[in-house]
Order: sequence, then C-alpha cells, then structure tokens
Amino acid sequence: MKHYSPTDYVNGLEEYKVLQKAGLEARRIVASFSKRFFSEHVPCNGFSDIENLEGPEIFFEDELVKALSWKYYAKKILYYVRQQKILNNLKAFLQQPDDYESYLEGAVYIDQNCNPLSDISIKDIQAQIDNIVELVCKTLQGMNSCHPSLAFKAGESSMIMEIELQSQVLDAMNYVLYEQLKFKGNRMDYYNALNLYMHQVLIRRTGIPISMSLLYLTIARQLGVPLEPVNFPSHFLLRWCQGAEGATLDVFHYIYIDAFGKGKQLTVKECEYLIGQHVTATLYGVVNVKKVLQRMVGNLLSLGKREGIDQSYQLLRDSLDLYLVQLLLLQARLYFPPGNLHIQTLEPGQHRAVGYLVQHTLEHIECKKEEVFVEAKLRSDEKHRDVCYSIGLIMKHKRYGYNCVIYGWDHTCMMGHEWIRNMNVHSLPHGHHQPFYNVLVEDGSCRYAAQENLEYNVEPQEISHPDVGRYFSEFTGTHYIPNAELEIRYPEDLEFVYETVQNIYSAKKENIDE
Repeated sequence: MKHYSPTDYVNGLEEYKVLQKAGLEARRIVASFSKRFFSEHVPCNGFSDIENLEGPEIFFEDELVKALSWKYYAKKILYYVRQQKILNNLKAFLQQPDDYESYLEGAVYIDQNCNPLSDISIKDIQAQIDNIVELVCKTLQGMNSCHPSLAFKAGESSMIMEIELQSQVLDAMNYVLYEQLKFKGNRMDYYNALNLYMHQVLIRRTGIPISMSLLYLTIARQLGVPLEPVNFPSHFLLRWCQGAEGATLDVFHYIYIDAFGKGKQLTVKECEYLIGQHVTATLYGVVNVKKVLQRMVGNLLSLGKREGIDQSYQLLRDSLDLYLVQLLLLQARLYFPPGNLHIQTLEPGQHRAVGYLVQHTLEHIECKKEEVFVEAKLRSDEKHRDVCYSIGLIMKHKRYGYNCVIYGWDHTCMMGHEWIRNMNVHSLPHGHHQPFYNVLVEDGSCRYAAQENLEYNVEPQEISHPDVGRYFSEFTGTHYIPNAELEIRYPEDLEFVYETVQNIYSAKKENIDE
C-alpha cells in the first residue's frame, strides 16, 4: 500500500487483473532461467524479457519476492530490477551541480547498488547517524553547556566559525565514536568490501579510510564543523581549516584528520609520514562528491581483484556499472554471451580502468565453456564403478567437519597439477586416483573433496548456501532433489539416492525405535 496515495481512486478489480498478469509473466520468466543459464552466470542481456514487460514494476517485484520455488533465479532477477532503479537514481544524483555536497547520499547509492536485495535507505542511514550526533551533543554539553551546536535543529546546515568551538566538537566526536561506540579502522580485514558499505560500517563499527572519513565528515558538518574531504594517495583524509576567513590559504593552514586512525589530527609532514612518501601540494586539495565516489568505485574494483573467480564476479560487474554511470555512459554495458565479450560505447582510454575485469571475464568464460556441453555421467559406466556417493546427498567432511551437499562428481581428480600439489592431494592414501566431488558447503563456499574424506551425515540438515537453488528444487529432510538440468547430467543418481537414504536413515530410525 506504500505505493498508493490514500486520496487516489483505485479500481480494485482492474488492479487485481494487472497483478495476476504480472505474476504469470514473472513465473514464466523465472521458470525459464534454469534451462537458459544453468551452465553460466546470467548475462546482462539475459534480462531482456524483463525490460520489455509492460505494467507496474511493483507487481512484478512483489511476485519475485514470493517466488520461493525458483528463489535462486528470482533473486538474480530481483537483484537486476532493483539495481537498475538504483543506477538511474545515481545518474540523477551525479547530474547535480558540482557544489552539491551530499557525500553520504552518494555513498549510500553505491551501497545500495552492490546490495540491492538488502533494505538500505538514506533515511535509515541518516537516522542512525542522527543517533550518534545526539550522543555527541550529550558529551558536548558536559564540556560546554552553552555550545552553539547544542541549539542546532535537525536538518540545519549552520557552521561555527570559532576554531576553539570547532575543536570542542571534534573532541566530543572522538570520544563518542572511538571510546564510547568503539568505532575503529579495520586493519585486520582491510580488503573486505563490507568496509565500503555505509550500512555495514554502522553495523560493524569499522571501515577503511574513505568510509570512516565520510561518516566522520557527515557528523562534523551536522554539528557545525566545516570539514572537507581530501583525496590523499593511499589514505583518504579530511582537512580542517585553521586560517582566517578570506585569507589566502595553502596546505599548511589546515589540520588533516585521519578518521581511520581514531580522529588523529596531523600536520602536512605527518601526513607524508603516514604513507611514507612526499606528495605535491595539489594532493592536499579538497575533492567534490563525484571524485569521492569515483575513488570508492576504484576501491571496489581493487577489492574484486583479490577474491576468487566466483566471489569477485558480481562485485566486479557491479563496480563496472557504477564506473560507467559515473562517466554518464549509461548505454555502455558489458555483455557475456557464451564464448564472446565486447564493450559497447566505451572509449579506448577507459579500457585501462576495466582491463582486469575484461581479462577476468574472458578467463571465466573459458572455464565455463567446458560446462556448457558436458556429457551425462552414468553410474553404470565401467569407469564410474568406484563412485560411492551421488548428487543430493548430505555429507560431512571427515577432516574439517563441515556439512555439505554433493552437486557433481568425477571418477578421478580433474584438477590440474598445480592444484593437486597445492592441496597436498598426494598425501592422501588414494591420492588423486579416486572419485572427487563438487560440494556446496554450509559456510557458503564451493569445494572439491576426495571420496575418502567424505562420509554420510547421520543427521542431515539443509545447507545454507546461495547456490543451492541453482542445482536443486527441494530439500526432503534427508537429501536434496536435483532440478531438471542437474538430473540430465546425472540421470542415474536419483535412484541411487533413494536406495542410500532408505538404507542409512531408515535403518537409523529402526534402531532408535527399538
């Protein structure tokens, strides 16, 4: 009902008909995705059916939320639908004049774009920051009950001119953020994308220099301290002017604040010590919102490069979309048809910024090519005689103790020599000459496990893995039922699963009854 105005006339019957039609279309599209994209990631142009739909998008999105039977692909479609709205909002935001300085709003758009299935809004983020501001005001009141910041009303943008009064605000902020609320720079897990998402920074109370700086900047400005962002190399900073209003200023008229380092105040020389190199005066200058967001997107691209090929795929795709939107090249899209890749409307000079993504994606496509035309694996085939387990069974790893479900198997290890050496497979009693299984692990990872390291899980349970829906249609309580696409690859496994379940779990139940 949030999409309707109480004063508008709505024909309930007609709305119901539109809703039903949208629901049918949504179910038809979702149901087609498994067959179309089982062997590959859903490409950008795989959503053409959705883009051509007519009617209110709210009904279509509502149906996707309810589409539990196909939730793996429904989530992918919902991800795309919501992300397109967010990117359009970001485009409008970037077209604001250069003096429009809502750094927090821009950061939230990046957060939303990379987490479109999460309920993230600028209103909620701002409400959490307002709570922090309130705590700072309480501390400030104890320091100076007549401080002008205490009289500010919500939404005001007044600035305090006296340096001493500004200093009191920063002291109160440092106490609340770093002592009371325990915010800190994330040095232990620096290269984690969560450090860049504002809603996660507030939840986890940790981040990297740029995200911590934007939080610090937003709070300071609400309390009347005109801090400015500095795109300092290798370590984002804020600057605080110490010079007289109207005077000619240079870099030495500012104090530089390291929000990542608990609000420590630095001189120009100390900033250079921080990164271990001398930099020119231009790098101490203030940057606008667009430059700040460009740096955040660059950070996301860098983080994506550090992940494994499957984990980085979506992050890199999201980062590229953000990069292109920032350049206002909204028609430029990266397409991933099987075995081919090209970029439309992308200037040659911009290739360097996405070069890694292009190379990474081509490698990914090569890896996936083998999966597209895989022959069915028959358990009755002589070469598969040693395969003891089957797809859909819930297993436990003997050495590491994790629970998992099998979604594929090979009669012998199919990985390269380097992988076999790195994983120390030769130390196993049966080495690499034994069946190996593709498994989805409860911690969200995908692994390739040797048969001798797996055993039946005597207490089977659902595996909380994001890709379960890609391979299976149902969890029965003891095992998973493969979807049509997986069953084509392993046509004889389902009968074996039934026999296994009957022998293992029925026998266990009889022993308990006795």
